[in-house]
Amino acid sequence: MSRTIEAIKHHMGPTKPTLAASDHKRPATRSGTFAIGGDLPVHRLGYGAMQLTGPGVWGEPADRAQAIAVLRRAVELDINLIDTADSYGPYVSEELIREALHPYPKGLVIATKAGLARTGPGRWIPLGRPEYLRQECEMSLRRLGVERIDLFQLHRIDPTVPADDQFGVLRDLKREGKIRLAGLSEVTVAEIEAARRIVTVATVQNQYNLAYRNSEDALDYCARENIGFIPWFPLATGDLAKPHGALTRIAGQLGAQPAQVALAWLLKRSPVMLPIPGTSKVKHLEENVAAALLDLDDSTMEELANT
Repeated sequence: MSRTIEAIKHHMGPTKPTLAASDHKRPATRSGTFAIGGDLPVHRLGYGAMQLTGPGVWGEPADRAQAIAVLRRAVELDINLIDTADSYGPYVSEELIREALHPYPKGLVIATKAGLARTGPGRWIPLGRPEYLRQECEMSLRRLGVERIDLFQLHRIDPTVPADDQFGVLRDLKREGKIRLAGLSEVTVAEIEAARRIVTVATVQNQYNLAYRNSEDALDYCARENIGFIPWFPLATGDLAKPHGALTRIAGQLGAQPAQVALAWLLKRSPVMLPIPGTSKVKHLEENVAAALLDLDDSTMEELANT
């Protein structure tokens, strides 16, 4: 185990009854396993590669070597689900993943997305024309250096294009063998059901965290249907860690960081939950993955849920 992970575990107080003891050098294994689409197993705590790009998710990272180091360290920690998108950069995140990890280790699942066009830092425009989605899939195949994309997600449903046409592209790409599984992002239960009439939906990626739970109904639907639920923005970028809030207090009691407790809460909230916290720093990555070592009891889960 690296010195950093060892230090995190020491800080977390391994003798505390609420913390699962572990000597693993690969803590992501402790997050449990979920089979996406019923046949693509991943460790439930993954990594989101959006923050590897420049400010506003635009352009190259300030420190390309560090971005590469983060990706390689993620795999060392046994993270085997990496989520990206053509729009991160745009294209930069996918290119970094290939540079850092290709040829990919066996069992590594790379999920990408299409359906948002970029015109500048912080600007995102839904674009779901079938020819555009197909073009972006072809380009992602080349950038990632794969013959088939493990999980290809519709980043947003474009309201100016018939939704069935957008879902139909996912169906066709799957039939052609260019993608293995299809997913959706930022959708309602009704939209999931509409898509499922056309293509098998393996995952749903909606914003969800302790502070923002507007997608409870979509999460519960996914749990019933065994659809993977990927909560983006799982840590709310520090909004959860109020100085006198329950999360900060509970983290102190456990000898953990607030972000670790927030991730542990997500993991225990549902067996289909697949958090993908992102960071551009190796230290933060290691801290996030150490959340898999936390075991929150029912009373703590309830207290956090009621904050």
